[in-house]
Amino acid sequence: MSSSEFKLIEHYFVRPAHAQRNRGVVLGIGDDAALLQVPAGQELAVSVDTLISGVHFPEHTAPADIGHKALAVNLSDMAAMGAEPRWATLALTLPEVDAAWLEGFSAGFFALAERYNVTLVGGDTTRGPLSITVQMHGLVPQGQALRRAGARPGDLIYVTGELGDAGLALRSLQGEIRLSPEYAAYSLARLNRPEPRIAAGLALRGIAHAAIDISDGLAADLGHILTASKVGATLHLERLPLSAGVASAVKKTGDWSLPLSAGDDYELCFTVPVKNESGLHDVLEHFACRSTCIGIIEDTLGLRCELADGKIVTPDMKGYEHFA
Repeated sequence: MSSSEFKLIEHYFVRPAHAQRNRGVVLGIGDDAALLQVPAGQELAVSVDTLISGVHFPEHTAPADIGHKALAVNLSDMAAMGAEPRWATLALTLPEVDAAWLEGFSAGFFALAERYNVTLVGGDTTRGPLSITVQMHGLVPQGQALRRAGARPGDLIYVTGELGDAGLALRSLQGEIRLSPEYAAYSLARLNRPEPRIAAGLALRGIAHAAIDISDGLAADLGHILTASKVGATLHLERLPLSAGVASAVKKTGDWSLPLSAGDDYELCFTVPVKNESGLHDVLEHFACRSTCIGIIEDTLGLRCELADGKIVTPDMKGYEHFA
């Protein structure tokens, strides 16, 4: 590592040592590897995501938004597992050293990290096309992690928040649709600054049978639960939680692809047995977002999306595919 790379890391990414010691960090940034202390009775949840310029965020996205999103998508994985986020590593590839960009990126990254008490414990910087890779580490009590392979026939299917706004923003940026200033601002915030549902994920431990975060689209990600659990499902499309902008777009076109397959929502989709409904409603009162029942898990394999008049809509089950 060159001296300039050390200076870059020290200036933009090193935080006070006392914060690291308080979060189970034996040794943080500055050595060949971090040393982390996992408490007894806890399991370590690990996830990693890469964001590529022009693929996961438009090329002219503000650096603070990129920093936020790079961490948020990994926090969303922790939420889906019912894990408490603790530590992160960051691999940053830059075409050049741009002080203003790095200042904005690190501000967005650490503002979200501080909200969820996440400590950056290591990483790497390289030169090349802009890309950001974050690895997240979290803790979950032994045997209590939420998984995809747990849904059972009769379970109710829920989602947090609203669906389709990030896809709406992307279509607007690509010139496919025109939005009012109000809808444009709201949907763009949902695309650039997704809100990880950590509190919901932690509250669902012991209540939900299965969970996943919605990154590739509801149909595709629910499909992963169905495949892992060897079950099917019926969704009631009119129950899907939609913002006014998405609801308007669906009403005008009759096209349900925004909430079903556009992706980048980073909400939670989870299944709950009827016997746990009362407990779910108790914890829902403390969620910072709405949570909506949208369907039911069934024995018959496959996903059926049903309108109020009984008509079946066939969704795109693939979601976004990098190598399609």
